Amino acid sequence: MINSNKCLILRFIKFMAFTEKHIQILEKSEELFAEKGFNGTTVRDIAEYAGINLAMVSYYFGSKEKLLEALFRNRMAATQIRLQNIISNQSLSFIQKIDILIDEFIDRVIQKRCFYKVMLQEQVINKNKEVIKLLKDYKIGYAKLVSTLIVEGQKAKKIKKDIDIVMLLGTMTGTVTQILINRDYYREFNDYKKLSDAAFEQKLRTNLSAHIKHLFKATLGYEQ
Repeated sequence: MINSNKCLILRFIKFMAFTEKHIQILEKSEELFAEKGFNGTTVRDIAEYAGINLAMVSYYFGSKEKLLEALFRNRMAATQIRLQNIISNQSLSFIQKIDILIDEFIDRVIQKRCFYKVMLQEQVINKNKEVIKLLKDYKIGYAKLVSTLIVEGQKAKKIKKDIDIVMLLGTMTGTVTQILINRDYYREFNDYKKLSDAAFEQKLRTNLSAHIKHLFKATLGYEQ
């Protein structure tokens, strides 16, 4: 099934011939979209924040909408490639792959929080149909790759049959996203206010990792 996903991955990769200037503009745009929203950000805002001439945004991307699409393709392609590398790594056990998948997702949302904020915004607004289609294709490709891992575990009789992959991934993405969005509430409720910001971030990441792994273990039925 991994080979059948190459066309989905290539759909993202073929748009990734980006120069350093492309990446600079994308990263600065990402920050602005996260802070002000796509509609609240102008091309002039992007140009000024990226330190470039206004015309360069159109030169490199064509429009603000195309820039947003390029941002999604760039982020999602990297994730798809990394996941495929994990799943195809024969030196890792099934459980190691599951643990890496979970930890890397948590780290990715923490490190790329601006992008995930933009992603959530776009799914709520639902105006850029190309971005919504990219997201759907990305999620399907991601779920298919994970399903190859689940099948691997089932063939080895390590996990239960009849696993709902989309529900399983929804449990992970929904929990991680909501906890990180509501980190202040989590910090106060658990009386972590005395921790430094760095110590709290590490505690939050550790607790999330342990919680998601526990949910996966309970759902899939595997033993350590």
